[in-house]
Amino acid sequence: MRVSEGDLRRLTSLADSTMELFPRVAQFLARELDRATVVPTETDLHGVIRMGSEATYRDEESGATRTIVLVYPHEANIERNRVSILTPVGAALIGLSAGQRIDFQAPGGEAKGLTVLAVSE
Repeated sequence: MRVSEGDLRRLTSLADSTMELFPRVAQFLARELDRATVVPTETDLHGVIRMGSEATYRDEESGATRTIVLVYPHEANIERNRVSILTPVGAALIGLSAGQRIDFQAPGGEAKGLTVLAVSE
């Protein structure tokens, strides 16, 4: 899991400011950021899901694949596949690259597994 210094600052601030409104996903995002390897600039993140990246992933439980763009909450639009970082899927995918898998607990308590298939800028 890798993020740029700039994204780390912005996303940490976002998680902190939404802790009361969206406690589960804000805590999940904060935990993911805590374990991140921080790189100086976004140019060091080629092939890594970051804000604005298009990512294709597979849901390991259903086998379904989906392509999304990871965005800030005010840019989210599910009809256009623009998924907010403040969703469980968004928080799970940030910082991953093709071939990586993440397992996490969804808000309803069910176990989820996502595998990143492709990332583009």
